[in-house]
Amino acid sequence: MADLLAVAQRDLDDARVTGLSLDRRFATAYSGALQLATIVLAASGFRAAAQRGHHAVVWQALPEVMGHGVGETAVYFDSCRALRNTTDYDRAGVVSETEVDEVMRESEAFRDQVLDWLNTEHPRLVR
Repeated sequence: MADLLAVAQRDLDDARVTGLSLDRRFATAYSGALQLATIVLAASGFRAAAQRGHHAVVWQALPEVMGHGVGETAVYFDSCRALRNTTDYDRAGVVSETEVDEVMRESEAFRDQVLDWLNTEHPRLVR
């Protein structure tokens, strides 16, 4: 679990690198949040198969596993998934600095929420 949390933290740290494009910073912060959501599923015995659409499945499953209190968070990151897809596959220069700042704030808040949840629900995995 420590290794997976380190991957998520690496992505959040990398997303702060101001020399990267806004598109890349956004996608990297999103990747950190996705890793955190994947950790929640894994801790609960679930795995989203790495196939087309698995990001959407992770965000849809998150409130069922972690609790409906993360429903708005899951919806927010699912909307980020759509923007990340646009910037990764269709066009460059579509992400604003405001969007990067917001995804960073939301990702860091989600990291804290996931750590609290792990400590409460699966303490043996984080000790």
